[in-house]
Amino acid sequence: MSPQVIAIVLFAALLHAGWNFLVKRSDDAYQGMCAVVLGRVPYGLAVLLVYPSVAASSYLYVVIGALLHVGYQLFLQHSYRFGDLSQVYPMARGSAPLIVALVSVSLLNVSYDDFQVAALAFIVAGLISLAWRGFSPGAENRYRAAILAIGAGIFIASYTLIDGLGARIAGTALGYYGSVTVLNALIYGVAINRLRPGLVSRVIKHHWLQSLASGGASFSAYALVVWAFTREPIALVASLRETSILFSVLLGAGLLKERLTVVKALAIVSTVTGVVLLRVGG
Repeated sequence: MSPQVIAIVLFAALLHAGWNFLVKRSDDAYQGMCAVVLGRVPYGLAVLLVYPSVAASSYLYVVIGALLHVGYQLFLQHSYRFGDLSQVYPMARGSAPLIVALVSVSLLNVSYDDFQVAALAFIVAGLISLAWRGFSPGAENRYRAAILAIGAGIFIASYTLIDGLGARIAGTALGYYGSVTVLNALIYGVAINRLRPGLVSRVIKHHWLQSLASGGASFSAYALVVWAFTREPIALVASLRETSILFSVLLGAGLLKERLTVVKALAIVSTVTGVVLLRVGG
């Protein structure tokens, strides 16, 4: 990979971990996530003005993709109420490729070689360790956070598949993502207003600067990776992108003062190693 692409993908990974950090740092994770989702809308609209409209055959994918993103956001924001950034984020990101692999084996009759099986073993070991230790002093919160994080991972795996297919059918990857972004915000806004009446208006009136910053980080993180996919092999870009897990740990331990034990560190290294090996081996 060229130094330019490496730098851009690493920056995208930092942006992705960064907006998760902003959600976790917020006094209310619901408010933090709402700011991210609403803050992406101006960028999504700007993309739609520049790029051509998506093909009509991709409309269903846009709708399903938007709904899956809402599910991911709801699970993730709820998980951050109970768990640390340095544990929830690695579990959500790390479980997604594992879920894709398990579904591929059980439903699509896909087989994996020894190298890929070893990669999956690294992921499983890391996730089990993260789920078992240290989410919070109370076991109930620890397991609740783990379940919610894995739930978020299921949505990540699902929307990754749908968005990948939808972007190809749409004929424009960024045009597709812009459409999903705007529809996602509309659906999420309705859902979150039922859970927290008045939250959307409060974010728009009083937290618009945070919203633009976190939303811009979220939108740019994806757009930069899409650009990198057009320059280098997807497997290599996707592997480097997973450094966001390491960035989340650094942000959690350094700025949020989350406790980084030896067991947690080894679990995270195991998860990242497995994800990277699976991406490269795939």
